[in-house]
Parts: sequence; C-alpha cells; structure tokens
Amino acid sequence: MTTAGTSPSPRRRQLLEAAYRYALAHGLADLSLRPLATAIGSSPRVLLYLFGSKDGLVRELLGCARLDELVLLERLPRGAGLARTATHVWEWLAAEEHRALLTLWVEGYARSLVDPRGPWADFAATTVRDWLDVLSESQPDPDTPEALAQRTRALALLRGALLDLLATGDTDRVTRAVRADLSSL
Repeated sequence: MTTAGTSPSPRRRQLLEAAYRYALAHGLADLSLRPLATAIGSSPRVLLYLFGSKDGLVRELLGCARLDELVLLERLPRGAGLARTATHVWEWLAAEEHRALLTLWVEGYARSLVDPRGPWADFAATTVRDWLDVLSESQPDPDTPEALAQRTRALALLRGALLDLLATGDTDRVTRAVRADLSSL
C-alpha cells in the first residue's frame, strides 16, 4: 500500500487505469471485484491489497472521473464571459466521446445524494463547488450575489441539459435549447 510521501507502485497505477476503463464501460453501481479483476488481469485479493477495500477502489475511480472533469475545466478560456465559458463547457459535454465519463459522473453524483457516506461522500457537493469556482473565473465581478446567481443558473442549465442528453441522445435539440438559454446570460 501507499504511505504518505511515497508514490503508488506502477502496478497499482496500471490496475487503477484499467479499472477506470472498466468502470467507464460498465459503471460503478453493480461493481463486483471478481469480474473486474478478471477483466483487468488481476485478482480480487490484489485489488483489496492495493486499494484497501472495494470502497477504497470506488473512491479512487471517482477521483479519476473528477480529475478528468478538472482537466476540462482547466482548459476553459479565462475571462471569456459566463455565456461563452458555459458554451465551451456544453460543447465538451455534448461530445459523443465523453458520454461514458459523463454517465459515470452522473452515477457518482446521484449516488452521493442518496448514499452520502462511503466512497460517494461529498462527490456531488464537491463537483458543484468545482464548477462554480471555474465559472466564477469567467465573470468580471464574481463575488457579488448576482454573479453567484448567474453561475448557479448556468450550472443548473448545463447539468439539466446533460441529463436530458444522456437520457435521449438528442444532441441537436438539447444544444439548441442550451444555446438559446445561455445567450440570455
């Protein structure tokens, strides 16, 4: 296992990456160590040794999803205005190649709302804070209550539209609605 000040072993990193790819394809809700271990060329015992528990592994997988999300957020143009920044976010969210990550994200978000303990703890709340913080960087005076309300509105629109898109796959319809609403910010 990893201790403070040491880096994870190459095998741990390799198995985490493989487990993350598996989670993107199969989700986390019904994750079972035996099929996961078989699929990634390991054993349940090795996974338990490296990650401490199934919950520890799930926490790490949610961390991978969050890291992928943060990478997107770091690439956003700064100071571009809230509507433009939110439009960039939507373009990324609507891209077909991100559907597996976003489905996993929604699963983690929903689970943290109904099961606020364990590996899901604070996933939704942390995600909201991350997105609001990034959106604040696109506003000239982000510390006002009005600016916070605008960010919250933009985030709610993006999150709701994402759920609609994942449920229906109707990118054109949902994108038209998002653009129409974002133009009023």
